[in-house]
Amino acid sequence: AFALVRPPGHHSMRVVHGNRGFCNINNEAIMLAWIRDRYEGPGGRPLRIAVVDTDVHHADGSQDVFWNDPDTLFISLHQDGRTLYPGTGFLNENGGPAALGRTVNIPLPPGTSDEGYLDVLERVVLPILRDFKPDLVINSAGQDNHFTDPLANEQLSAQGYAALNARLAPDIAVLEGGYSIRGALPYVNMGICLALAGLPAGDIVEPDWTPRATRQSADVTNYIAKLADKVLAQWANPPSHPTEGKEQDGFWVRRKNIFYDTDYIQETQTERWGLCPACRGLGIIDTQSSRVPLSLCVLIPRGACPHCRDLAFEKLDQARKSGRYAHVLCIDEDSTRNEPKQAWPLKEKQWQ
Repeated sequence: AFALVRPPGHHSMRVVHGNRGFCNINNEAIMLAWIRDRYEGPGGRPLRIAVVDTDVHHADGSQDVFWNDPDTLFISLHQDGRTLYPGTGFLNENGGPAALGRTVNIPLPPGTSDEGYLDVLERVVLPILRDFKPDLVINSAGQDNHFTDPLANEQLSAQGYAALNARLAPDIAVLEGGYSIRGALPYVNMGICLALAGLPAGDIVEPDWTPRATRQSADVTNYIAKLADKVLAQWANPPSHPTEGKEQDGFWVRRKNIFYDTDYIQETQTERWGLCPACRGLGIIDTQSSRVPLSLCVLIPRGACPHCRDLAFEKLDQARKSGRYAHVLCIDEDSTRNEPKQAWPLKEKQWQ
């Protein structure tokens, strides 16, 4: 399936105060929650889902949503954040305390072409997917790494996109960014559709394409080879604790300042994840912005233990009585836990 949706969503985080990076809500995160509410993996275990984001911009919103989810592998191939918005997505951003190593960032240099993307796919992405063994693979199919895109500096062609999707073989592709309306989108969308249908894409002709337009320099090729080795080494040996934040009073605490570039909103946020040996841990988020007064969100994760569930309702009761918060919200990921779930129809991938 290929969801041709607008606006894109991968810059929208767990907490949303407005539009940033042209994104209002993280539609893929909502889709994953909907699927998890209705389906389960073999033996009744949680579905193992891989999100592979190939948009040219780092998917900082999706990374934020899945940061502490051990059942979701998040991989982002993007132009190096030192050269492009949002300025994030580096190798040391590798997941929360319950999901260390489940975030994999691959920051590619400007000038990466079909050759570089397909090399990283074969050398890094597919081996990691084989190791993770996902039940479901989703491609966040941004198209702004096309050689004609005005907002970035990569050099993919429609043929490259088609080849990437043919090898990745996602169960679902979701359109993300892409701003070369005439020069890229008609051809790239066609390439992705053909790849998902198992059809050849060799007859796609891009009017602006020349061999020089997608030629990759030797320096870029060498850089990508070294980068691939670093990413694989980190996957094989994830860190012992997150590189973002610190431990405090039984929680892992991150403090964030988030700028909404489209709506010019400044948010300050404190995020806490319980360090629980029995489950993923309770999530508590204090947030306020130039638009919304101080508010609280308490997140009860899927499969939460009784202690964390009790603690969540205790925190909610304290917050409501304190009068400090303009809004107090509880998100219970197990709210449909008593409803029967269907077994996810597993498909064997050609890269498995």
